[in-house]
Amino acid sequence: MHAITIPQPGGPEALVWTDVPDPVPGEGEVLVEVAASAVNRADILQRQGSYSPPPGASPYPGLECSGRIAALGPGVSGWAVGDEVCALLAGGGYAEKVAVPAGQLLPVPEGLSLRQAAALPEVVCTVWSNVFMVAHLRPDETLLVHGGSSGIGTMAIQLAKALGARVAVTAGTKEKLERCAELGADVLINYREQDFVAEIKQATDGAGADVILDNMGAKYLDRNVQALAVNGRLAIIGMQGGVKGELNIGALLGKRGAISATSLRGRPLGEKAAIVAAVREHVWPLLAAGDVRPIVDRELPMPEAAEAHRLVEASGHIGKVLLVAP
Repeated sequence: MHAITIPQPGGPEALVWTDVPDPVPGEGEVLVEVAASAVNRADILQRQGSYSPPPGASPYPGLECSGRIAALGPGVSGWAVGDEVCALLAGGGYAEKVAVPAGQLLPVPEGLSLRQAAALPEVVCTVWSNVFMVAHLRPDETLLVHGGSSGIGTMAIQLAKALGARVAVTAGTKEKLERCAELGADVLINYREQDFVAEIKQATDGAGADVILDNMGAKYLDRNVQALAVNGRLAIIGMQGGVKGELNIGALLGKRGAISATSLRGRPLGEKAAIVAAVREHVWPLLAAGDVRPIVDRELPMPEAAEAHRLVEASGHIGKVLLVAP
């Protein structure tokens, strides 16, 4: 088969489409013939040499895919060859085939195409696990989403609105904020021109955000704590703004606040399977009903992964960028 490899870490040109051995599904795994994958920030970090796959995972980038089951490994039940699926991966989505633990498979939701489904697993599992399973966002609470026009952001807006919360977002352009508003965002903050702490305070009559979904890390740590409501929860899922920040513990104590920081890729298989099962139970009905949908900016052929990375690195997209297998 062919896959995108990274012979040497570097810029987008480090991604090379080449012949590699076919994967073989092991115990409890299925082999998926990939229809499409999606670009995530973690793929860019891997290409740069700063985010290696977990032990035993595929060395190729790609944390989600959609496709058809081509073979079942030993001990797999509940799935059949030919089933159309999408999958949460620890790696290997940028390829023509990938072996996937059966617990990380999801059926393609009703009303969506096989390609569209590739935009779902990583973002939906990330949002559901952090915003709802860890931070316990409730109806009528306020969620602040940094990077509202990203794949994560566009999904977080829709899920929070579908479940009765109020949503504030930050983004860097008028166009991106308008798209967030179309998806249901109530409070629009241009982080290049406005102070999100002041804006969220004003929008909530001084209370602050009950939950903050943060992709920036260190750069926003202090201001995120300032922006929290009493009993607020800060969920950190990215480090685009650095890895080391100073935490004002007194301010956090005063808010009776909580901070969580999680990633999906390195979790044990059982934890991933539990998240996938929760997503299938709670989110898949919303997708089937049309209340939530993946936002796909554009599709590129998988051999053109370098161009897709350039686009995502430049933040020149809204929602997800897909890579379509030949």
